Parts: sequence; C-alpha cells; structure tokens
Amino acid sequence: MGGAAERSAAIFGCAGLSLSQEERQFFKDADPFGFILFARNIDTPEQVRRLVDDLRDSVGRVDSFVLIDQEGGRVARLPSPPWRDTPPAGRIGALYESDPAAGVEAARLNGRLLADELAALGINVDCVPVLDLQFPDTHRIIGDRSFGSKAAAVAALGRAQCEGVMAGGVLPVIKHIPGHGRATLDSHEALPAVDTPRVTLEKTDFAPFRDLSDMPMAMTAHVVFGAIDSAAPATTSPTVIRDIIRGFIGFDGLLLSDDLSMSALTGSLGERSKAARDAGCDIMLHCNGILDEMTAVTANCGSLSDAASARAARATALLHPAVPDDEALQRFEALMAGETPLAG
Repeated sequence: MGGAAERSAAIFGCAGLSLSQEERQFFKDADPFGFILFARNIDTPEQVRRLVDDLRDSVGRVDSFVLIDQEGGRVARLPSPPWRDTPPAGRIGALYESDPAAGVEAARLNGRLLADELAALGINVDCVPVLDLQFPDTHRIIGDRSFGSKAAAVAALGRAQCEGVMAGGVLPVIKHIPGHGRATLDSHEALPAVDTPRVTLEKTDFAPFRDLSDMPMAMTAHVVFGAIDSAAPATTSPTVIRDIIRGFIGFDGLLLSDDLSMSALTGSLGERSKAARDAGCDIMLHCNGILDEMTAVTANCGSLSDAASARAARATALLHPAVPDDEALQRFEALMAGETPLAG
C-alpha cells in the first residue's frame, strides 16, 4: 500500500460477519483510511477479532483505525452477553448531579472499561463521548446518550471519559460537533434545523466542544445552524467548519463526517462525499457496507490531504498499550451503586 497521503479519505463499514472476496478486493484497491463496525458485524469475540484482522489485512496496515460506536445504553454494538451491560451517559450525568467527584471518576472508569473490551478485539477507536447537551425538546435519538443539560458538567464528564478511553489504549471521537442537542429531528431520517442565535450557541451547545478542542478526533453533526449557515448542515458547510469548528471551538484534530448515508443529507453519495470534503471534513464516513455506495464515495472523497495526514499522525501517536487496572470494574460498579461517595 502507499503512504498516508495516498489513502482514500474515507472510513467504510462492511456487510456482515466476515469479508467477501469482493469486499477484500474493493478495500485493497480503494485503500480507505479505516473501517467501522456495527451490530451486523458482531457475533463472538473470536469472530470480531478475525474480522478486524481481515479488514486491516485487506489494506496491508496493522495500525489502520477500526472504529465502533460503543457508548453504552441504547448505543452499544457489542451485545450483553458476552460483553458488559454498560450504562448510558445520562446515568453517569445523574451521579454527577449528586456527587460531581464520583461522576467524574465514574466517567473515567467507564471509558477505561470500554477501551479494555475494545482493545481486546483489536478495535482502536471508540466513537465516544457524546458532548451534545440535553434540552427539553432534544430528539430522543440523543436522549440519555447525553451526560446532561449543563455545558460545564458535560465537558467535565466528557473529558474524564476521553482520558479513560485513552488510558485503555483506544482513541475517543467527540461528537456531534458543534452540537446536536437542540435538534428536534433525527438526522438519520431528516435534516434538523436550529435557529438559536450564535451568541447563545457559543455559551451552551458549542462550549463542551471548545473545552475538549484538544481531543484527537471529532465527528460532525448533520444539523443546520441557521444563524451561521442557513443553507447547509455543519457536515457540508465550509462556514460552520471554518468559523465554528476550526475557528471558535478551535478544534484542530481529525474531523470525520457523520455517516454520509443518513437521510439528513441530499444528493448522490458521490455528491455528498465531495460536499463534505470541500467543506473541510478530513475523513468521509460511510457506514452501511453497500459496495456500490462505497465505490461512489471513493470516486469523490479524494485522498488524505497533507493537513489530514498530519492530524492522523498526531492521533496515532496517542495510541499506547494500556497499563492493567484489574480493579476498575469493581470501583465503577461501586460508584454507580452509590457505595463509594467521593469528596467534592
């Protein structure tokens, strides 16, 4: 395979529990930056490890990023059993409300436990934490995936979870930048529009992302922010990416689009890929594993830019083997059960 700058600026899913010969050949030829797994790709630990190895083998890179959305609660691609039944972020946020120190420690430990399970499978990127705020009208697609309604609390818990994930040898992805919390529609199904003034957004929705702007990776929101760009969602808006994500928020890590196959976006997959690339996304994410769609994405996403390659290198440099923490689960469960209050 070629160097980093020659890789396709895409992350792809695959169709099932193992790779078909057609998929192997496509990935070899397309040379995507990385891969993402979903429930359709998960059966047993042994099967997942084999699939992860085969994905990396298809592009000839043992360090290729393999992502998963393992948040806990409703969004857990690894089923329980055999994997841990992980609580949603909202439960950790509730603990923080009563005992901030305990909440922060629980978020950190939960991140570490998530990473331990993923690292054992060869998965090196977890798409957590969700930094979207919870509002009265927040669509249930976010719901208890959010830590709560207060920007400072969400930032504190999000940072703790990121630290735990990275301590376990896995990279986090903050999402959905610059904020999905005010959306009243599910962007999987329709395009949400938010008309909140920019000054308000800066103090609320954007604030957790600004506080965590030093994180290595982020995923965009398919949400229109009318006060900033009324014509395009953040994913395909040069104005939002330049002025808000890279500007006000100050994020200079690797920027992934959310899934290009979601119904919030319009146009062909090729048009969506080009729009996200032209807007400033470093990596175009396509999740459903449909080969024809992946072919269209590859034809339009281009290869990694020099800036994206540098951001990817900085992210990769943060990966390191975890120091064992055999008591993490016991401490986490005690905190969630209220058995280990910590001094504020």
